[in-house]
Amino acid sequence: MEVSIELTMSPLQDDFEQHIIDFIKVLRSSPFKVLENPLSTQIFGEFTDVMSFLTDAIEDSMSNQDAVLIYMKLVKSNRADYTPHF
Repeated sequence: MEVSIELTMSPLQDDFEQHIIDFIKVLRSSPFKVLENPLSTQIFGEFTDVMSFLTDAIEDSMSNQDAVLIYMKLVKSNRADYTPHF
């Protein structure tokens, strides 16, 4: 099953920027398609593969931070090639 996942990381500490950069670099190094915008990062692929990767990536990132919120939205379908029809 293909999925699209939108992630937003909000570290709750003063040195937040580097934690976000490090997390995005990990996502970029994955074998999955990754799209970024100023507010969030999207990752696309097979559900079990992406979730397995994200479990490890999120755990590693969280272990290097004092407090962090990670928002995740999941859509059942790969929307990486979405273009507006209007």
